Amino acid sequence: MIGKMMLAGALAVVSLGFTSAVHAQSAKQVTVYMYSEYIDPVMIKEFEKLTGQKCKIDVYENSEEMLAKVQQGGGDRQYDVIVVSDAHVPTLVKLGLVQKLDKGQLPNAKNVDAQFANPPFDPGMVYSLPYQWGTVGLIYNKEKVKGELSWDLVFDAAKQPGPFILMDSMRDTLGIGLRYKGFSMNSTNPAEIKAASDAILQAKQSGKCLGFEGGVGGKNRVQAGEATLAVVYNGDAIRATTEDKKLGFAVPKEGGIIWVDVMLIPSKAPNPAGGLAFMNYILDAKAGAQLSNFNKYPTPNKASMATINDEDKKNPAVYPPEEIMKKLEYLSDVGANTKLYDEAWTKIKAQ
Repeated sequence: MIGKMMLAGALAVVSLGFTSAVHAQSAKQVTVYMYSEYIDPVMIKEFEKLTGQKCKIDVYENSEEMLAKVQQGGGDRQYDVIVVSDAHVPTLVKLGLVQKLDKGQLPNAKNVDAQFANPPFDPGMVYSLPYQWGTVGLIYNKEKVKGELSWDLVFDAAKQPGPFILMDSMRDTLGIGLRYKGFSMNSTNPAEIKAASDAILQAKQSGKCLGFEGGVGGKNRVQAGEATLAVVYNGDAIRATTEDKKLGFAVPKEGGIIWVDVMLIPSKAPNPAGGLAFMNYILDAKAGAQLSNFNKYPTPNKASMATINDEDKKNPAVYPPEEIMKKLEYLSDVGANTKLYDEAWTKIKAQ
């Protein structure tokens, strides 16, 4: 893997737990591929100051776009870190597109909260380390949506309160459809997947659906007054609800998705040492709190909790209460049955 290299000075870097390997790559650029609006721009400048390396952020809006780029045309050679949803980690590992982490270069990995330290999608965190976690639910206009939220507001034409946006993410949207129909979000039963697909297609064709958007796009259209509600990630919604008090966010009563976005190093990363330095920086206690205070997503970093905004700690939309947590489900790798999801999603998008 990556050997340790010596270079004097840079006490600020040492204080963050960085190793000397960072400095040997000081002339290089660290390129990170992640969802849009997913990091405080101030942190990029801080990372560059601490390491002497430039940091470029490339963005994507949905997981399908990310997977296609990483798998095709040398995409795994373009990036030093990719930030992806937990459900995609097994696929990336099986395809040989990511490399094992050199934990000797990641002293801040010790800060990861125990509940994220041995995830089912990557036992022992061999390939990945957590970036943020959260939920999927509905951002909505409180003047037009009253009472307890239900997925009926999307899937039942008689209860749709106005125009809405579906999420442009295959597993998230089909998972929600499966939950609405009373099935596991990781079902491999063709009949259950078809039932979820039919419900989504019916919602799409209801006359009130404005189409599919990434989480940020859906949030923006509700905030602009174009849509009454949208399926979004909670952090995207919380930032909007902070700015506009007529907006709200909640996980519907039937439950929803819990996810962990993780950081990985592509197998052919041009600057893997820089990628490890970026990961280690994100897992610093101060940086981790700054990230979550900006994103409004809960932190997987136990060392960061002391400086998380008190308002966010008390906000059930950010840190869900136990009764909601019990109704959340992780999306998992469904192996060869991904074909069933691909076929269903193609049908939904084509009609």
